[in-house]
Amino acid sequence: MRAFLILPVLLLLSACGFHLAGGKPLSDDLKKVYLDTTIPYSVTEPPIETQLRAILQRRGAEVAKDPSADVTTIRLSSLRESREVLSLGTDGKAVEFRLLTRVHYEVFRGPHTLVTPGDLVATRDYSFEPEQVLAKEAEEQRLREFIQSQLAELLMLRIDAALTYHSATVAPATPEGAAPVP
Repeated sequence: MRAFLILPVLLLLSACGFHLAGGKPLSDDLKKVYLDTTIPYSVTEPPIETQLRAILQRRGAEVAKDPSADVTTIRLSSLRESREVLSLGTDGKAVEFRLLTRVHYEVFRGPHTLVTPGDLVATRDYSFEPEQVLAKEAEEQRLREFIQSQLAELLMLRIDAALTYHSATVAPATPEGAAPVP
């Protein structure tokens, strides 16, 4: 009985173009991708690059080890993390902070820009207990990693939307000798 109720809902969702996260097929421009992260003074791969690589591979993209003209390059630069004081306690010490992470991105293939370059920003607020300094430092590090993972998800959504819009607005080429359809 439940199957009869669920089936029409699933059919309606699939008819409207709904896809589960990560279920939408990749654009042809993202089938083969090179991730170029230019972050100075970094020994390890930043979480945003790790997450972006995982998202692309999960969706069926091949992540190239070297850039070339036939590979789409996603360049991440100017990754900046900062912490702002939001509120002070009665003793004048900070008790609430805001973590802010900003990254600049570019998406191109050869000399052609595929997605307009831009910046993504994400923030998270958290409270600070002076008695729990070690626990709060670990929490702050986890929050920073979470923010960068979120930025990777947002970046993929933005790239998908831009490439989908671009492919929808570009008129299909008319074969040679054929008259264009009005």
